[in-house]
Amino acid sequence: MGTFHRDKGDLHGITVVVETEGPELYVGRCDEVTDEGVILLDADVHREDGEGPDREEYLDRASRFGVWGKIRRLVVARDRVSSIRPLGDL
Repeated sequence: MGTFHRDKGDLHGITVVVETEGPELYVGRCDEVTDEGVILLDADVHREDGEGPDREEYLDRASRFGVWGKIRRLVVARDRVSSIRPLGDL
């Protein structure tokens, strides 16, 4: 259950996974989902580039240990978002 800010939405305060159609995957604390996009705080980005862990390995590790928030505030444009779900659902 997230924090009780009625104007911020159900995912406010919850660590979420934001998947895109492209190579990027974002994990961070959801501040708000707006028409503009998904606003994440203390976020990390994973890019499928063939050098590091693949998407599934990254998500497995993130679900077990969390992520180190490298980006203080990030807006993922709404038209790039293919899914958003709580990290705890993995």
